Amino acid sequence: MRNSDGDAVLDRAFRLLWAFRSPPTELTLTDLATRTGLPRSTAHRLIGQLVEQGALERSPGGWRLGVRLFELGHIVPRQQHLRDVALAYMEDLYEATRETVQLAVLDDGEVLYVEIISGHRKVSTPSRRGGRMPAHCTALGKTLLAFSPDVGADWLTHHTPLQRRTSRTLIDPDRLRRELHDVRRSRLAYDREEASPGLTCVAAPILAANGSARAALSVSMPAAGRLTPAQAAPAVHAAARALTRELNRSGRRA
Repeated sequence: MRNSDGDAVLDRAFRLLWAFRSPPTELTLTDLATRTGLPRSTAHRLIGQLVEQGALERSPGGWRLGVRLFELGHIVPRQQHLRDVALAYMEDLYEATRETVQLAVLDDGEVLYVEIISGHRKVSTPSRRGGRMPAHCTALGKTLLAFSPDVGADWLTHHTPLQRRTSRTLIDPDRLRRELHDVRRSRLAYDREEASPGLTCVAAPILAANGSARAALSVSMPAAGRLTPAQAAPAVHAAARALTRELNRSGRRA
């Protein structure tokens, strides 16, 4: 039950903004009404108010997120320190591999991409900065689940049946459970074209002082490319360990 009409309006406005969570980045009125379940007239009225506030802006394809949200996003403190410290390690990892480097955290049961450095040879990936992916089909997600306190057991309880994204996606909960324990032992996780056809990935955890994952670091590459996940694994593992030490030192200083 709503406390006031203002609460209802705020909820609808955020539903409109949240509609841009998944591609495409430009949405029509029909798209927005469909994704939010709002009547077209209500959606149109609220879109106009969001445009006036700079939260949305007109585009050739309808509307897109506005520059004021971009400004706010860059001052969110929760992951800013992580990104600031990680960027130098990500750049070194990119120089070592010349492939796409990604930094992510687990948020509300999904992989949230905090930063991405793309390779010169543009590889089509389903990820984007600020985007989300299911945890079970990505190397980053497997890493983050494996280094949760219960090795992903609670996540599996709430996310079974598992969503299939490609023919290689691991959707058997028991097999995934075993793989998560393997990841915890080796500190390396792999995506074998499980999130996107033709794309592979290797990830390693960035650990907090208590041994749980605060984030994960990965390198993505074409499945038929010059570099394999196994070849990239030592560099990813070393970068994640170094970043773990740096973050824990900075945390103690703070």
